[in-house]
Amino acid sequence: MAILSCSAISAGALAQDYDVLLRGGTIYTGSDAPFVGDVAIAGDKLVYVGPRASGKAKRVIDAKGMIVSPGFIDPHTHVGDMLAGDDAAERLVLPFLMQGVTTAFIGNDGAGDPDVASVLGRPRSHPVGINYATFVGLGAVRNKVIGPVDRAPSADELARMKTLVATAMCQGALGLSTGLFYAPQSFAKQDEVVALAREAAVRGGIYDSHIRDESSYTIGLSGAIEEALTIGREAGLPVHIAHIKALGVDVHGQAGAIIAKIEAAQAAGQVVHADQYPWSASGTGLSASLLPRWAEDGGRKAMLARFDDADTLERIKVEMRENMRRRGGADSLLITSGGPDISGKTLAQVGTDMGLDPVDAAVAILRKQSASVASFNQSEADIAAFMKRPWVMTSSDASTGHPRVYGSFARKYDKYVRQEQVVPLRDFIERSSRLTAEAFSLQGRGRLAAGSFADVLVFDPERYSARADYVQPTLFAKGVRFVFVNGGLAVEDGAPTGVSAGRALPRTATSHCP
Repeated sequence: MAILSCSAISAGALAQDYDVLLRGGTIYTGSDAPFVGDVAIAGDKLVYVGPRASGKAKRVIDAKGMIVSPGFIDPHTHVGDMLAGDDAAERLVLPFLMQGVTTAFIGNDGAGDPDVASVLGRPRSHPVGINYATFVGLGAVRNKVIGPVDRAPSADELARMKTLVATAMCQGALGLSTGLFYAPQSFAKQDEVVALAREAAVRGGIYDSHIRDESSYTIGLSGAIEEALTIGREAGLPVHIAHIKALGVDVHGQAGAIIAKIEAAQAAGQVVHADQYPWSASGTGLSASLLPRWAEDGGRKAMLARFDDADTLERIKVEMRENMRRRGGADSLLITSGGPDISGKTLAQVGTDMGLDPVDAAVAILRKQSASVASFNQSEADIAAFMKRPWVMTSSDASTGHPRVYGSFARKYDKYVRQEQVVPLRDFIERSSRLTAEAFSLQGRGRLAAGSFADVLVFDPERYSARADYVQPTLFAKGVRFVFVNGGLAVEDGAPTGVSAGRALPRTATSHCP
């Protein structure tokens, strides 16, 4: 039935010439059962998806034995700097293309620049290798108006923040993103977030949140999920839970209860979905993982002043030890940036090298610089439980020093589809493409169908896997044969071509815009 539907849609294209014909691959359209057939590209669009194309093509690619799927869409990344940089090679975003990721979202965790027009307009002068869309972020808005301080906004400040969000939405933002775990966003109370989320809601946006607590730091994992759902209900917009997880020994095993809470909200009519990266280690800052939030009130200068006060530092270290415990101890924190003398070592090893207790070593590091960590804090049972849900899409949370930049989609396929069979191949593909496109209203993306944009991935099902790991996090994935972005050939025979065919993807506001 699926094949007939594809063929019927494309019947008018059978006699036309194609730029590229992918012949004889196993096609996963993103929404239909797989079948062996052809995919044809003309310009930036797909013009045929079905059992056997006729007509002439400038180039025919033998895809026999290969999987042909929509290009993958990553809803949670931190590659905004790569996309905006002056280095043309970096703007290709090869770590993504070499996995078949053709579209990424930026501005997550509350970091989205409110000047969305500039963010989305840059490819006109600085071409990019992948498509991207952006959020407007609570953190960026709050910093612009209030700064890194622990207080509520005044009525005038809140009005200015709301205007920034509204303007960003009218310029094409996907919605409002928050990182309520991180200072200074952690200082924002629920009513402040609701007020800003309403500005996104009336313009058709989504509420995307790194929730306030994925562990047992403050209100707990369950309480933070409930807060996100409440914000969505009160503001009147869909809720997206960023990188859903149960982080730390205190909440291992809670995935089932969290799933039940979310699905109860869905059953009551609320739109809720989530993304997940397929790694047991999260990636964050050393300060975010260990420092109490009050110690960061006022920014780095204020933090250092607290370190210099002996009594205050002792209070900080007491809370740091508890935070280290909930994350599994100093051996579970791998330093991924901060200098060659510490990068690639656990906090326990760094402490030994310094002759210091791990907490004292962390303070010493933070006195000098910021540092990033891979924090091994999740259980495989919880990862699998979330991964199986039909509303959980694939993501990377791509951040420097963590192998998830180079290997998330490939790892999910190799480990959780092929080896452990946690999810079927069709589910993996659909939750890496069509589900994300539909949830975020990306028109013409996420499916292989005539008329859709030609974002296409061809990969070898026997070889597709991640090479990056925690020791060597910057190795390209293997097994990707061809990648097309808007019809441009970005990866050919497993090698990047240097083609910059990506586009900025503004979301069209539904109303309340000039």
